[in-house]
Order: sequence, then structure tokens, then C-alpha cells
Amino acid sequence: MKNFKVKDLVITSLFIALVYVFTWIVKIQLPFAPNGGLIHLGNVPFFLAAIFFDKRIGMTAGALGMGLFDLTSGWVMWSPMTVISALIMGYILNEFNYKDLKLKNLLISFVLATIVKVLVYYVGEIFILSSFVTPLASIPGNIIQIAVSSVIVLVLLKPMERVFKNI
Repeated sequence: MKNFKVKDLVITSLFIALVYVFTWIVKIQLPFAPNGGLIHLGNVPFFLAAIFFDKRIGMTAGALGMGLFDLTSGWVMWSPMTVISALIMGYILNEFNYKDLKLKNLLISFVLATIVKVLVYYVGEIFILSSFVTPLASIPGNIIQIAVSSVIVLVLLKPMERVFKNI
């Protein structure tokens, strides 16, 4: 935790809470996935944290915020997949965008984050559901979840850049 300041701890805690709340409050249950599937907006503060702050902040905010949601809302078996995918997605978003915020980098990182989400959940659901076919039903929901959040982040990017620049 070298060079991790109190300010970083406060920002990380704030974003963990934002990710959790956005996941909890703004969610849509999908009727076609094995266990309903879930589209939520917790990725919006997660992506913003990963893009604008140190990778430890973004990765931790996504992994803990959404992981805690899974643990407290009946999605316990999905929690390991959530934590693993959020850590990798946060790393990717930060690596592509933290020092050099360009539309091309954002789009590439959103596509890579989507691929990570789909692959991690597919593999995890193979074990949970004991099937190679059934988890395929979750893929559209995972893609929609990341796509919706990515569009919202693109809309919020410039106003948030001004806000976060002063932190």
C-alpha cells in the first residue's frame, strides 16, 4: 500500500458505496437468463473510478462494491465471478485511460471489459449451473449491462473530468 494516502482511502470508500448503491437501486431483472440475470448501473461509478483514479481505487471499488451487492442480495454464488471480473475490468479501464483519455482508448477498453465480463461469467456459470449451454443465456444481459453503462460514462465523461481534476 505504498503511497496510498488517506485521500485515496476516502475516495475508494466513496466509490465502493456508490457502486453498491447504484447496483442496488438501479437494476433491471432479465427474464431470459438462467437466474433472471441483472442489468444494473453500478458499472457507471466503477468505470469512472477506474478511468479517473489510481487503478487500485477503481479495481477495489468495482470488486468490493459489486461483490458486496452479490453477498447481500441473493447472488452469493456469483460473487467470486463479480470480484474477479471487476478486478480485471478495472485494470483494463485504468491502463487504457488513466494517463491518456481518448475516445479510441475508451471504446477499446469498453470492448475488452465486455469480453472479460462475458468470459468470466460464462466460465463461472458453467460450474454453478453444470452446463456449457445454459450460461449462454447470460451473455446478452452481460453485454447490455456493459454497453448501457459505457454509453452513460461517455455522456458523463467531460463533466466528471472537470470535477475529478480538482480532487
